[in-house]
Amino acid sequence: MNFNFFDIFWVFFLFSSLQPLWQRRQIEFRRIQALKALEQQRRSRVILLIHRQESISLLGIPISRYITIEDSEQLLRAIRLTPPNTPIDLVLHTPGGLVLATEQIARALLRHPAKVTVLVPHYAMSGGTLLALAADEIAMDANAVLGPVDPQLGNFPAASLLKVVAEKPIGEIDDETLIMADLAGKAIQQVQRFVRRLLADDIPAPKIAPEKVESIIESLTTGKVTHDYPITVEEAREMGLPITIGLPEAIYNLMELYPQPQGGRPSVQYIPMPYKPRPAFPEPKGRPLPETGSIRS
Repeated sequence: MNFNFFDIFWVFFLFSSLQPLWQRRQIEFRRIQALKALEQQRRSRVILLIHRQESISLLGIPISRYITIEDSEQLLRAIRLTPPNTPIDLVLHTPGGLVLATEQIARALLRHPAKVTVLVPHYAMSGGTLLALAADEIAMDANAVLGPVDPQLGNFPAASLLKVVAEKPIGEIDDETLIMADLAGKAIQQVQRFVRRLLADDIPAPKIAPEKVESIIESLTTGKVTHDYPITVEEAREMGLPITIGLPEAIYNLMELYPQPQGGRPSVQYIPMPYKPRPAFPEPKGRPLPETGSIRS
């Protein structure tokens, strides 16, 4: 049986077309196996909410990911299927997303009778922080961060819109800005009311000291800092949030199965193994050389 150039070309084209599908199925299988192992280790239901830039089909076009209604539907179903006496571990890696979807997930976590733990390996900003506030415990990597939950109206922070109305004469403000400022005030009140509900949760036990609740709300919702301000582990602890430092190694291994699509050469590269110190060079024999600062002419 003879093969010509076009036969080889079509075989190569078919193999290239099927390879991404095979790789995707393989990584999905590895994710399921890692999830099962983590659930057995922690004796809990493990749910992932990981937002990376994903690649579309074979074109490799990156798209931004955030918390959507589809996420809330899947998460609500996962929580509903979890037995009441089974703890939930929610692994969060997200920049935030839609308020409606975030609040639905947070309320479902709040209603779960058993312990809920949020695990943050890198960051959980905005809506991700709201989900963390719904948990009984927030386990974070020592370098992970949370973020403020102050409302944003379009491209403008709600707190900044209110500041414009407070500092500028009413006759110099256009109607659209006044309407947005009115919505901004309502949005801040709604978020504060919801955060207060999350922090007041006392099932199975109180997680926030009552005297800390209002100061946490003030810090997170009033726009004192920019919306992308990183709240470190130390700062979150000072606020009074139930922070635990340290994550199981399995969490980091799981994150490796959700890689960022590469566009050309990798921007970070290292040897993936425990790094051992190199052996020291032998000391030179004979008279030691003078220090640079002691050399004189």
